[in-house]
Amino acid sequence: MQQDKIKINLSGVSETLLMPLWTRAKFSEDRSSLFNDSKAIELVEKIDYDFSTHVKALHFDILREVVRAKRFDDKIKVHIVEHPRASIMNIGSGLDTTFYRVDNGTIHWYDLDLPAVIDIRRQLLPEPDRVTYIAKSLLDPSWFEDVTYTEDGVFMIAGGVLQFFEEAQVKQFFSMLADNFPDGEIVFDAIPKLSVFVANWGLRKAGIPEARFKWAVHDARKMAQWDKRIKVIDQFPCFKNIPRNPAWGRRTKIWMDFIDKLKMVNLFHLQV
Repeated sequence: MQQDKIKINLSGVSETLLMPLWTRAKFSEDRSSLFNDSKAIELVEKIDYDFSTHVKALHFDILREVVRAKRFDDKIKVHIVEHPRASIMNIGSGLDTTFYRVDNGTIHWYDLDLPAVIDIRRQLLPEPDRVTYIAKSLLDPSWFEDVTYTEDGVFMIAGGVLQFFEEAQVKQFFSMLADNFPDGEIVFDAIPKLSVFVANWGLRKAGIPEARFKWAVHDARKMAQWDKRIKVIDQFPCFKNIPRNPAWGRRTKIWMDFIDKLKMVNLFHLQV
């Protein structure tokens, strides 16, 4: 007998967690040479949710989400070579499955998200060993007390989450990171103001008009001016050095080149 699927009832920003999950599963099913996420495929099969609006997503949108996940994987893998027992903090984790792709058997992993999201996550993905779920807002300073393993440093990822906050809130968040995780590192995606309109149009198209991007930044060095403890380790356009697969078509190649040339989607790697 087929196991009953878990119904998802989320709205607003929280509902956006389903788009990256579906895109990772879709891409992994269709073309696994660049990226493969078998756990995402498994989760989509367990969920009772109408993904029809996501099915309409452009190939460009799917590729962007997948490349971000690949970039995060690569950054974490490099970091844990030198810090095999590091704590990895997944901020705004949603139904992200990075842990299952990068686990080296010794890292400590934390998934942070709002209580309603963590409740769904627990139903679909019960906490494995060395994984801790934290059901709090990223602006709630008490969550730092829940990160108990810091002996080998803290490395953080934040995919598709900071853009939903006002700049003052993002500044507050980075100040809290510097206060609690000195010399910690964080990798996240960011967009300039030029991309905000396009991103919000995409959210409306996906049937999530209540969610809206607010914060934009074009250069990580601007963030370093917020606090002298913030240092830029790396920043680069989303598709830099990603092979342009001929099978994706000439239109996709042109789009990838265009996005990178205008730096419409970027990855930032900072130390706090």
